Amino acid sequence: MSTDSSREDNNKPIYLVSYPKVVMLYPTFIAAVVAGIVTAFAGQKEAISINVCLVFLAVFSINLVVLAFDFPRTTSLTVFFLITAVVFGLLLLFRNYPDVLPVITNILKRLEPSANATFYFCFASLLALIYVAVLINIRFDYWEVRPNELLHHHGFLSNLERFSAPNLRITKEIDDVFEYMLLRSGRLILHPSNEPRAFVLDNVLFIDLKETRITRMLGALQVQVRDDRPRLNTPDDPA
Repeated sequence: MSTDSSREDNNKPIYLVSYPKVVMLYPTFIAAVVAGIVTAFAGQKEAISINVCLVFLAVFSINLVVLAFDFPRTTSLTVFFLITAVVFGLLLLFRNYPDVLPVITNILKRLEPSANATFYFCFASLLALIYVAVLINIRFDYWEVRPNELLHHHGFLSNLERFSAPNLRITKEIDDVFEYMLLRSGRLILHPSNEPRAFVLDNVLFIDLKETRITRMLGALQVQVRDDRPRLNTPDDPA
């Protein structure tokens, strides 16, 4: 039973989608929803409104840095977290001990951003609409890996391209540690047999799982082809 079920799993199509980078803004979406709820319940309390706005801006800023720059190695990620910790530590220092550097303290005192719950909910709604548009768009542009062929579905009229899959070569690249941490995403490069060009899919979510499933599917197919080939009995073979 386990062998049959594993063969059935290997024969299931694997769908590959290249997502736009805007999907990496989901921490900002969550922060906007939480900030809207907290602000709505806090009412007119100015101190809470300012702190909530500062936290939201911090999350939004870090999220924009993730989209703007690539962090290919863990060392660059460590440096980024170190710089972020130093900046926030200095902000807390100047707020709690205003006499350390009075000039910076005066600037921070004037920095009192504030937003109401409507702003946060409108911001989250705009991102939600963009995500819905992304989900609709990927229905018209995706790849399907089958044991015998690689299919590219694209266009509103369901255009279809077919490539040979048994000799398919795949290359996985993790170009950004942050993006991998957020959605386990990375770049997948497909090299179909008898095809001079390679197909690059950026921001493939859960790329490790996809690579494992493709490797298992193609490996099982090769073993099955070798095992199912007919054999001719020779005089030395037992009857």
